Amino acid sequence: MTSEPVRDARVDHLLTPENCVLAIIDFQPTQVQSVKSMPPDVLVDHATRVVRTAVAFGVPIVLSTVNVRAGLNKPTISQLTSLIPHVEPIDRTGMNSWEDTDFKKAVEATTRRKLVMIALWTEVCLTFPLLDAMRDGFEAYPIVDAVGGTSPEAHSAGIERLVGAGARPASWVQFACELQRDWARAETAGTVREIIFG
Repeated sequence: MTSEPVRDARVDHLLTPENCVLAIIDFQPTQVQSVKSMPPDVLVDHATRVVRTAVAFGVPIVLSTVNVRAGLNKPTISQLTSLIPHVEPIDRTGMNSWEDTDFKKAVEATTRRKLVMIALWTEVCLTFPLLDAMRDGFEAYPIVDAVGGTSPEAHSAGIERLVGAGARPASWVQFACELQRDWARAETAGTVREIIFG
């Protein structure tokens, strides 16, 4: 069988390596351990697979932390930073990263309009910036099984609020498969299989 010709990856309505940017927000030890909507080890595993996918496809990554410089929080967990040692974190004091000028400029500088995001917690640091980004014309793609809230109800409320505003939820497997799209794309097929099944 023969696949259809590859569509223009920059304007495809689906996610492609050429049209999206990944934002990683506040995956710091205290936040990870305070998640109650899924086991922290599962959360970290899923987030790691999201980051591995972005790296495999060369998707631009914006990393942000909160209150590290102030000494109130520790940096991003090593499971993620070890995968992206070249990405400098943008440290904030505010809960809404979209209200941080450095973070917003970093996302805008990629010129990508599809904003894929993992953040802790779902109901705060995921919901607030994606609501603002959508208002500014971005398409929002929260990876719903790689984020967590302070309770199952809080996580669900955050996702429901985003969906009500027009966000397009995805899972980590969906993200990987949407970027791969065709197993005949041999340059990434082996890596994606390892990410999904490994």
